[in-house]
Amino acid sequence: MSFDTLASSTIVDRTATALTKKGYLPVVVADAGAALNKVREIIPAGATTMNGASKTLEQIGYLEFVKSGKSGWNDLHAPVWGEKDPAKRTIARKQATLSDYYVGSVAALTETGEFINASNTGSQLPHIAYNSHNLVFVVSTKKIVPNMAEAMRRLEDHVFPQEDQNMRSQFKMGTQISKILITRQENLQFSGRKIHFVLVTANLGF
Repeated sequence: MSFDTLASSTIVDRTATALTKKGYLPVVVADAGAALNKVREIIPAGATTMNGASKTLEQIGYLEFVKSGKSGWNDLHAPVWGEKDPAKRTIARKQATLSDYYVGSVAALTETGEFINASNTGSQLPHIAYNSHNLVFVVSTKKIVPNMAEAMRRLEDHVFPQEDQNMRSQFKMGTQISKILITRQENLQFSGRKIHFVLVTANLGF
């Protein structure tokens, strides 16, 4: 299958239904602007936020919006990058894992509502696995695949080469798939978490 083709409306509806059955909160939007507006609706003023490195967030204007200081949120990413001392930066990064909201994307989302996140350092994975009480994933519908086998293939054969090239062009160094988090379900009755999926019917991210 092609990993750069938007899913049909039937598949998007099927995926949204599967996410809803798991207790997640999916919404389908048409484009980057609508995706950013939806994220702004979800996150209340005064909330602490953190985000992972994401081409999708860059493309919808989220990163620029947060950096503008107009969001009304307490962005925990700024202290991390603003800290020059490596030891203090490590502490700031650990403290940021306790953000009220984590905003990111996924490498792949299955039609049955499972999803994959991968990382070189693992810095964003604590948010997703447990720490952040609210997760907001902005996901192009081209990332929807039939099953976990195809999700892994999408990560390894499609996402990784592009992310590696992107890292080399920006930072003169590549990346690796060092750590993988597979989320099959969330015990929402126990955790009380809210997990939002903003499904975008536009070609965004890798």
